[in-house]
Amino acid sequence: MCPQISQISQISAANNLSVDPRSGRVARHHISDSAIQEVIKKAIRKAGIPKHASVHTLRHSFATHLLMNGVNIREVQELLGHKNVETTMIYTHVLRDMSKAPKSPLDLLLEGSPKSAEFGDA
Repeated sequence: MCPQISQISQISAANNLSVDPRSGRVARHHISDSAIQEVIKKAIRKAGIPKHASVHTLRHSFATHLLMNGVNIREVQELLGHKNVETTMIYTHVLRDMSKAPKSPLDLLLEGSPKSAEFGDA
């Protein structure tokens, strides 16, 4: 696991126990959204990623990869907490765009495509 990802997983819960004022339950509650956003921002800078990225970028990538791997859109909807499936359907436009993208010779070779033989004749 890359160090930046392990840092993120370490910040998902608070260090100290606290009492939930609504339920009275004592537990390690999740830390604030802004604290997670700040850690992500620092990890992106530290990794030298030149493109804009954020927590939302990770969420978008997560949903896109689930759909690319055949997960049912209703399951993705539930995981993302969308009330309406049309909101989740936004992610499918990325899949349509990606289906038109040209494949590299390495991708074709790894897929075992008959077209990959063309590239091996050089």
